[in-house]
Amino acid sequence: MRYRRLGASELEVSEISLGSWLTYGGGVGRERAEACVAKAFEVGINFIDTANVYSSGAAESFLGEVLRGRPRSSYVLATKLYFPMSPTDRGLSAAQVRKQLDLSLKRLGVDHVDLYQCHRYDTETPLDETMAALTEAVRQGKTRYVGFSEWSAPQIEAALALPGARFVSSQPQYSMLWREPEAEVFPLCARSGIGQIVWSPLAQGILTGKYAPGRPPPSDSRAASASMGVFMARRLVDRNLVKVEGLRPIAKELGLSLAQLALAWVLRRPEVSSAIIGATRPEQVEENARASGITIPPEALARIEAALA
Repeated sequence: MRYRRLGASELEVSEISLGSWLTYGGGVGRERAEACVAKAFEVGINFIDTANVYSSGAAESFLGEVLRGRPRSSYVLATKLYFPMSPTDRGLSAAQVRKQLDLSLKRLGVDHVDLYQCHRYDTETPLDETMAALTEAVRQGKTRYVGFSEWSAPQIEAALALPGARFVSSQPQYSMLWREPEAEVFPLCARSGIGQIVWSPLAQGILTGKYAPGRPPPSDSRAASASMGVFMARRLVDRNLVKVEGLRPIAKELGLSLAQLALAWVLRRPEVSSAIIGATRPEQVEENARASGITIPPEALARIEAALA
């Protein structure tokens, strides 16, 4: 496993990180979830990403239990806030930042997180209020750094113009099938000391090659799951599956799985500090971790672009 600096922070994070959306504390059984976390540490993953809203707090509680006993310095822990936790608890107001961070710390069983992220932009709360609350959290030692997920370039610029804590991370969706951040977010963040922690680098498993055009999804896959499949419907279309089929011979010639090719492709960008995987089996964690350190030759990159066109 190789490691990269997260933006202008002092955090060294593994190129592959372990996420918990739709999986731990909910979609995956306890024994297998524990095995995934254990395998992550075994293969050198040190970065764990979660959020208060994942399984309504159960993902954080699960991580708090399985991380207990491990040295706090052995992992980098990130969580988020914004989405509703109750009919009255949502958004990025100062009161919510204080309340939700304290609740997350309690569930996680730690006195601080390394990274606290705004899960989305809150149009109903003044930005200066949010940034002041995040600055207070840093000063109190409850989080070492702050970041955001899925903010637009103008929103990022507005935050950077304010005093106080500086964002060090951006968490956008980014994969071979979703490249929107390349246009504005990546270059702005690169100039501003903000590293990218990309989510869904395997497009919810579509880029692993497990789905074939014109065929129903495997019964044990995310797409066939009542709880997870709804998030995949927009991407699980034949035009994307045909693109994946075009990538298959490229991966084979390079001696890689399709998942490893997709992750190495994401990590080709120097702006990307880490790619978050959402494994449901420890074998997936091990396979995906092997993507760290892989360099795709220029001629193969050109063929990938042609396949994706």
